Amino acid sequence: MKDPDHGDKPSESGASAAGRSEGRMGASRGGKGKRRRRKPSGSPSAIASGSGPSGEAGRPAALNEAEPSRKRKRRRRSKSARPQDQSAASGASAPASDAALSDKRGAQKRNRKARHRRGLQGRPLASASNPTTNLRPGRPGERSGDAPRPRSGEAAAQQQARPERLGAPFVAPGEPPAPLYAALDLGTNNCRLLIAQPTRPGQFRVVDAFSRIVRLGEGLGASGRLSEDAMERSVEALKVCAAKLGARSIRRRRLIATEAARAAANGEAFMNRVAEETGLELEIIDRETEARLAVSGCSSLVDRETRSVVLFDIGGGSSEIAVIRIGENRSSRLANHITHWTSLPVGVVTLSERHGGEHVTPQSFEVMVREVEAMLAGFESPSVDALASGSYGGGFHLIGTSGTVTTLAGVHLDLPRYDRRRVDGLWLSDDEVSAMQARLLSWDFAARAANPCIGPDRADLVLAGCAILEAIRRRWPSSRMRVADRGLREGLLTDMMADDGAWRRGRPRRHQRSFGSPQAGEERVKRHEGTDA
Repeated sequence: MKDPDHGDKPSESGASAAGRSEGRMGASRGGKGKRRRRKPSGSPSAIASGSGPSGEAGRPAALNEAEPSRKRKRRRRSKSARPQDQSAASGASAPASDAALSDKRGAQKRNRKARHRRGLQGRPLASASNPTTNLRPGRPGERSGDAPRPRSGEAAAQQQARPERLGAPFVAPGEPPAPLYAALDLGTNNCRLLIAQPTRPGQFRVVDAFSRIVRLGEGLGASGRLSEDAMERSVEALKVCAAKLGARSIRRRRLIATEAARAAANGEAFMNRVAEETGLELEIIDRETEARLAVSGCSSLVDRETRSVVLFDIGGGSSEIAVIRIGENRSSRLANHITHWTSLPVGVVTLSERHGGEHVTPQSFEVMVREVEAMLAGFESPSVDALASGSYGGGFHLIGTSGTVTTLAGVHLDLPRYDRRRVDGLWLSDDEVSAMQARLLSWDFAARAANPCIGPDRADLVLAGCAILEAIRRRWPSSRMRVADRGLREGLLTDMMADDGAWRRGRPRRHQRSFGSPQAGEERVKRHEGTDA
């Protein structure tokens, strides 16, 4: 029926009748003869704890209907764990109930976020505020800026009882630990360190590395002595190396010094100073040993089908050249196949100091090339025709291991930043090498210094290295050259591991887990602060 005053609005009696009818229908649809009891819509308890279709208090019906069932079940479980005396608060005033409801929802939201932020086995992930840089040496994935994770009870006691070894490799239960070897090379331009462990036969994995330009031979050609500033820079770099060596249990190590210490009048006195201030005993090696170590370091870059190679190492104060001829019976040590070798008393530092390295013209560049050619003229070695033909033919090429050739490779690849993984083992054709040398010669000092593969520390040295390389290419023309970002350190490690029989034990590969990204020849480095001179 209609109310005459309100048109289509139901009358009070009709509304109550409709409510009773709806209640009866709800009871009949509820099943099992149970009737739902409805509270008056105006009571405060209905506002604070009105139940929805799922019978859940504290949430509007529309939210419960739109919410997934798994969330409603989770909420019911959390409610059942609360003390029963909290139900007495349902009759509180509306503002207090709203505040309690808001706090409850905020807590549930935080709990859900905490659950989502848990990692494997329920361990909380690192806070977003913690820095994610500065890897701690020897601890893959751990950051030096992170505070130690709090431990409790037995775990903390075990952690204190077990001393921590930086950089210790993973070892399977019941197997002996893989040994660590160290090699240090103090050259005319660089101070370099490698710490590695053997993997597969003839190969190793670098655990830690260090390289810094010290220019020990600065001014040596003019005075014949090591300058005080150069010695101070070298001692500071060697202190860093000593700290790295002292932080690990090294099975065997060999520390060498080359041309600068060998040629200087005060070279022996400098070695004594190094021993007093750093505790490192360095050995000054002769030129033949230096040539053999350079060959040993590049063994894995000589292919099986190669029969003859001319390998050269352009250093800061000297340049070593070795002629390698491989017959049918290849030795495990490539240095055993050296037939001729020489060491030129010229390097990138000495040559640039004599002719100037900052402002190089095509004329001055040619003068440097002619000087090195005159030194090579006295070296008796097989001709290119003899190396590329006969029983030794079928695989002659050049191998360059120095900062000069790695710089050329980086410029050729147009790298935004030097990347050893892309440079080591790269093949360059004869035309590509000529094009890169011409490109560098066309740049002024500022352009060379701005190149990311050269930098300001090497901008005055790279063209002197190119002049030595050009003289070698004229003496032994080859259609291709292989680039090796390795040298004396790798040769030292290879020889020490071979002498100890480290590869005869058949040590499984599962011993080592990644300490860095894979690199050519299964060798890895953590950081490349400067290429060899």
